[in-house]
Parts: sequence; structure tokens; C-alpha cells
Amino acid sequence: MSHTLFPVPYSFVRTRTVPNENGRSFWYPCLGVAKPIRYPIKFVHRSQRLNLSAGIGEMDGIIIVDHGSRRKESNLMLDEFVAMFRNKTGYPIVEPAHMELAEPSIKDAFSLCVKQGAKRVVVSPFFLFPGRHWHQDIPSLTAEAAKEHLGVSYIITAPLGLHELLVDVVNDRMKQCLSHVSGESQECSICAGTGKCRIHTV
Repeated sequence: MSHTLFPVPYSFVRTRTVPNENGRSFWYPCLGVAKPIRYPIKFVHRSQRLNLSAGIGEMDGIIIVDHGSRRKESNLMLDEFVAMFRNKTGYPIVEPAHMELAEPSIKDAFSLCVKQGAKRVVVSPFFLFPGRHWHQDIPSLTAEAAKEHLGVSYIITAPLGLHELLVDVVNDRMKQCLSHVSGESQECSICAGTGKCRIHTV
């Protein structure tokens, strides 16, 4: 807790008694100055001003960004994932974005987050491993988008990377495809209509 000094205005204070001609004493109002009083002043830490809380809050906007494709079907899959992510987490502000080749762009998604009340934007690259897009392209595009929204902070998180839960995802995909080619299940939404999920022989 820090303190600072605030001056107190001049005031009349009774400080002494003075006898008059009849020998009687009376209070004499003397002009005095009270001592400065130290009022406690709480200084807000910079981390609080920048909203550096550890978790996702109501004032946070989330952008999940992929590379972007000329194939409409590929881009629609990001929309579906974002919807799944929003429903499962309950986060109020979640927007999809494509780094290039499709809309919405990172700039568009950033603006949408701010319009919904976001004071901090969390940009999550929907990429498997870090590469040039994570090191250069996404940071550059996000910085450019943030210029139009002074006071709104942002962070670019790590890509998916080596996460043990990805083992379960890969294993599930393999089982699903093998189950389909054996006639035990239907094609998954990814393979549906593509004819890709089949056994090849030479």
C-alpha cells in the first residue's frame, strides 16, 4: 500500500487561553495549520490494467485461426469446430478466422470480438506445429488488426503441438476409417463423399 501527502486547508483552531482586563480567561481563536494527513492511495498494478488474468473471462474474445483454403468445404469445417468449441467451453466470444485465401480474415474476426465487448483477444492458431505462419504471418496480421482498436490487448497462443490428447484423436481417426472399410460404420464427416476412405492394393 502506497501513501501520498495531501495538504489540509488553513483553519481556525483553539490553541490557548488569554486573560482579559477583568482577569477572566477565554479561548483565543488562532489561525493555525493542521499537519498534513497521509491518505492511503492504492496504485493499480500494470497487469490489472492490461487484463493479464490467467483464465478466459467474459471480457475476452477468442479467435481460432487456420490457414484458409480455396475449397469452401474445408473452410466450413473451421466454422463447425468453432461452434463445437463455443458450445463445449461456454466462452461467449469465439470467432473463426482464416490466415489467407478465405474470409473472415484475422482483421475481421478481431473487430467482431471487440464489437461484442472484448477487451483482450486470444488468438489460437489451429495448426499442428509451429512454423513460419506462427512465427511471422499470424503475429503480423494480428498486430495490424489491433492497430484499429487502441486499448485492446491480445496474445497469440501456441499451436496444438505435442499434446498427449492428440494421441487419442489420431487413434480415433484410424479406428474410424478401418471400421468404415470393414463395413462396420459409415464414413466420417471428413471423408464423406470423397471416396478417400478405402483400402489400396497394388
